[in-house]
Amino acid sequence: MEIAIGELSRRTKCNIETIRYYERIGLLPKARRESGGRFRRYDADDIARLRFVCRARQLGFSLDEVRGLLRLATSDGQDARVEARSLAAAHVADIRAKIVDLQAMETVLTDAICACEAGQQARCPLIEVLSETYASD
Repeated sequence: MEIAIGELSRRTKCNIETIRYYERIGLLPKARRESGGRFRRYDADDIARLRFVCRARQLGFSLDEVRGLLRLATSDGQDARVEARSLAAAHVADIRAKIVDLQAMETVLTDAICACEAGQQARCPLIEVLSETYASD
């Protein structure tokens, strides 16, 4: 069974342009062509691979990390599991660092909003916060 790119997009909920991009950068193999090379055709393996790539991207893995995960997906054994676990652990550490950064941003902005609502400053507290941050760079 082979399907066209539109059907692949529908089944995977992945934009057609994104599918073409993933082909260009090698995350998906080049599609088979029919009708003089005009129409791309995909099979069940392509569907599974694209779902894997999309899920990895949803979880925030970079394109290079996805490449590594794809390589590991075709490997067996303890080494592949260790490498996959290591990659996932590093990714979780990055996520936790981003959460800390986002919480700090939330605190600064919330404080600025509260100061604005209090109305005790002549200038806008948010503009002041942004000016201080910009000046310290």
